Order: sequence, then C-alpha cells, then structure tokens
Amino acid sequence: MSVAAEDKEFRLDWLKWLIALSVLGGAIYANWYYGAESVLYRALGMLVAIAVTAFVAAQTSKGAATIELAIGARTELRKVVWPTKQERNQTTLIVVAVILLMSLILWGIDSLLSWGAAQIMG
Repeated sequence: MSVAAEDKEFRLDWLKWLIALSVLGGAIYANWYYGAESVLYRALGMLVAIAVTAFVAAQTSKGAATIELAIGARTELRKVVWPTKQERNQTTLIVVAVILLMSLILWGIDSLLSWGAAQIMG
C-alpha cells in the first residue's frame, strides 16, 4: 500500500460495510417488490444503488486497497506489448499444429497399448 493510504485513518469500517450491504439488500428487495414496474426503472434503480454501495465501500480500508489495486492493474495493463495480427495468427497455427500432433501421438500410444492388452488377454 502507498504511504497516503496507510496514513489515512479508516474509522467505523464495520458501519460503512453495514450501510453498503443494507443499501444493496434494500435495492434487491425493491427490485422484487416493484416487479410489476418497468424493467428500465428497476435497472436504473439498481445501478444507482450499486453506485452508492461502491462509493460507501470505497471509504473503507479494504475499499481503498481495492481501488489502489485497480489503478495499479490498469497501469500495468498499459505496459503490455500486444502481439500483431500476424504474430497472433502464427502462434495460433503453431498451437493447433502441436495439438494435432500430440493427439495423433496419444492415439497411437493408446492403440498400441490396446492391441497389446488384447494380445495378452486373448
């Protein structure tokens, strides 16, 4: 964790988690209770409830750590060098060829062992 996240004091985390779970539970109950209403309104209500829940959860120590992890993962994802289309196609063809070769080898071994077992058993 960074120094800024360690210095920040997280108080009453249990209460924040209780509020977050209550909001989410209330949204689930409201979605069931208003089942006859339009799906659009219920979906918008759920999105608002999820946003409120995420905001409250982000104020906790575990929420702050999760956000920091997501930011770090995004940074690392930007560093990835993705293969070109030609490299991707060549690698895929090599993998398919190796799979076919290995399946033929395993089929041959299985057939040989089956023939040997049949010879032994009569």
